[in-house]
Amino acid sequence: MKYAFSKISLALSLALTLSACNSSDSTDSTAVTPNPAPGSGGNDITADVELSNDKYNCYQGQESVSKTCGLVTYQIMVESFIDGDSNIGYGTGYGTSHHEGDLQGVIDSLDYIKSLGVNAIWLTPIFQSTAKPGQTEWVDRLDATGYFTSDYFKIDSNFGDLAKAKEMVEAAHAKGLYVFFDGVFGHHKGNVAASPNGLTPTNGTPQGDGFEASYPSDLAFYKEVAAYWINELKIDGWRLDQAYQVPTAQWIELRKTVEAASSAVTYKNAAGETVNPLGYMVGEIWKGQGEIAEKAYGTTASPALTSAFDFPMRYKVVQTFAVEESGNGGRPASNLNSGFMTHLAYPAHAMPNLMLGNHDLVRFGDLLQRGKISSPSEGEYWARHKAAFSFMTAYSGPITLYYGEEIGDEVQGFADKIESCSGDSGLCDDHVARSSAKIEGVNVTLNAEQADLKSYVSSLMAVRSANPALYNGSRTHILSSDNIYIDRKDTADNHVLYAVNVSSNTVTVEFKGTEIGSDGALTNLLSKESHAIAGDVYSLTLAPFESMFLNIESPTAGGPQVADTGSLVGSGFMAACDNPDSSEADPLSKAMYIRGSYAGGGNFAETPASRQFSYKGQNTYQVVVNESAVTSYSFKFAAGDWSTEFAVADSADVIIAQEQAAAVAAGAGTESSIVIPEAGSYVFSFSVTGAGDPDKMMVSKCAE
Repeated sequence: MKYAFSKISLALSLALTLSACNSSDSTDSTAVTPNPAPGSGGNDITADVELSNDKYNCYQGQESVSKTCGLVTYQIMVESFIDGDSNIGYGTGYGTSHHEGDLQGVIDSLDYIKSLGVNAIWLTPIFQSTAKPGQTEWVDRLDATGYFTSDYFKIDSNFGDLAKAKEMVEAAHAKGLYVFFDGVFGHHKGNVAASPNGLTPTNGTPQGDGFEASYPSDLAFYKEVAAYWINELKIDGWRLDQAYQVPTAQWIELRKTVEAASSAVTYKNAAGETVNPLGYMVGEIWKGQGEIAEKAYGTTASPALTSAFDFPMRYKVVQTFAVEESGNGGRPASNLNSGFMTHLAYPAHAMPNLMLGNHDLVRFGDLLQRGKISSPSEGEYWARHKAAFSFMTAYSGPITLYYGEEIGDEVQGFADKIESCSGDSGLCDDHVARSSAKIEGVNVTLNAEQADLKSYVSSLMAVRSANPALYNGSRTHILSSDNIYIDRKDTADNHVLYAVNVSSNTVTVEFKGTEIGSDGALTNLLSKESHAIAGDVYSLTLAPFESMFLNIESPTAGGPQVADTGSLVGSGFMAACDNPDSSEADPLSKAMYIRGSYAGGGNFAETPASRQFSYKGQNTYQVVVNESAVTSYSFKFAAGDWSTEFAVADSADVIIAQEQAAAVAAGAGTESSIVIPEAGSYVFSFSVTGAGDPDKMMVSKCAE
């Protein structure tokens, strides 16, 4: 079948192209204060530190962009990983694992990890966690995770000691792997030991079994922590737990500390070169893009962190290739493009980090079974894993793999959503992914399907490493349909076309050479197969869930030709921005709002009055919204008490200036996405039937 370019795919492509090409970065210009000697503590090393932000945008397509764009990190849940030392271990914890993992187990697994083609490891917290008198069994289990540290300057004796941690970091560096520690800088249990400089955090706002940190009073303590491990072990940076607990003004100072400490120490890498630690920091803010932008990245004028995990895109990926935890899935290929549109909410220095899962999410293999899509005994299970990994491979910016994903791991007997985490099984959504690691050559022999997936992931990572366009390339979206997704990635003289079939059917897609900016052969970077152009037309046949990475051998000077997106101003009653309020009876008899992840929207929790609908007659509700910048967000039309929820039918994307069918959108994962391609006033409209059921909806730009 032949696909034409849809209006939405071209509009979204243009929006992202404009965002990437017109962005500019802010750079502070202050001097670097010398770092204190290793082991001296050093909580006051960043009075004047230069923060350079222009190197972090991974869409610029320039060779000068930071090495962090090409990061492929392997996440290790230490207590659930490999038992390398039978004399230590917690023996209890959250999740289904043996709870006996340790640092020796990480060391024993480094060759395997390196064989995947990754270039970094992230360890969940390994600092001392001491039980408090009278704490419950469940807090005992929490101690095993390390997320309630009691001594930030000591390695947990259940995992090893300082000498073992140093051995682990040096062994990883010798194999070409960066090492990131997990920084819990926003909460603690109230029993924190003093730092080498005699500092302790205060017991701030109560939170669960502990306290939130209190900033700015705790800043000096956590700056000392951040610098200490870079000085002591030469780690390459930090993953930042619940980063929303630390104000962005304090992240700026902590970032200065990390960059200053990293610039003052060196180590030998795998090539024998003397290098500085990378100084990477990535925040965990499990929210929508509006709150990630606000609480992690800050603004272009006042930039905070440069990287945060890309939760909005992660949900788009699992919705497309599997289902999300709520069970919602079956989304079309265009849903992947909507994921990229969430990046429009971020300032120019942002460097999102994409993952498929982590220790708090359900494994991709279990999501496939939750959606009753496929099981490990079926080929589609493995094909869908490969397709999801291929999409990550073509992602501009750092990516993270959770241990076990590379072999399609799952927890047998777990599929249904379980929210309550009581009992001993650990079979709840929040903990189930913390299963015992399976490391080939260390504690298991992989079966044929696991070995094949692992080999495929390694091949993908090799292609990604060899083609900077994939991790550091400007992105031109070529096509989104129900089944096929195509992007072109470019940097310097590297030009790659990425295509994936998200369906269970074989699909043939045709497109013109002018549309992708090519007049010669396309070479498959994995299979080496060549695809010739016939006249001005390419024809690609993709098997179910097959992906292709195609080198553009003869790129044209003009590049891909993006068609006119058409007008953003619609017509008819629902597109009018000046309809008067109606005196007729309101058919819904309740206050309705645009509730969403836009900046200030509270991630569906709070809604400003400026987003409240007024009844206009003809069973239609409208509100005119001033959108001040190019952005993207997810939304629903919902009552204040959530008793009524509408969105585009099938939770599809909004096509501005077009009427679309509306439908009930109850529950997580049923929201729709919208791209605001240019600033201005927009009217949001929806209509209901005489019975009060959803009918139509529309978003249109107001004529100037």
